[in-house]
Amino acid sequence: LPFWDLQRQLGFDVDRWLVRQSMRRSYGIAGSCPAFEREWIECGHGLGQTRARRECQPEYEDFMECMHRTKLAMRLKTILAQRDKLIKEGKYTPPDYHKGKEEPRP
Repeated sequence: LPFWDLQRQLGFDVDRWLVRQSMRRSYGIAGSCPAFEREWIECGHGLGQTRARRECQPEYEDFMECMHRTKLAMRLKTILAQRDKLIKEGKYTPPDYHKGKEEPRP
């Protein structure tokens, strides 16, 4: 209830509890994707589940990418596969520091 600020008096915040990225973290460090989650929630607010799934798909995809990094992992896998292919064909030789060979230290 807004007039009595019941949530504060009881010592919990339902709004923060419902939003995943706004939860309390260790050592007070903020979550990594609260802005993306907020955009997704603001987009879908008041639309209903069916319309929100259709109209807020880009916001949801951005939030999921921030949380799970699946597109980044696929991109990295493609880059490494291309590098391995070029090494196998003899068109690319990685530098020594990429092979785990370091310069001798004095």
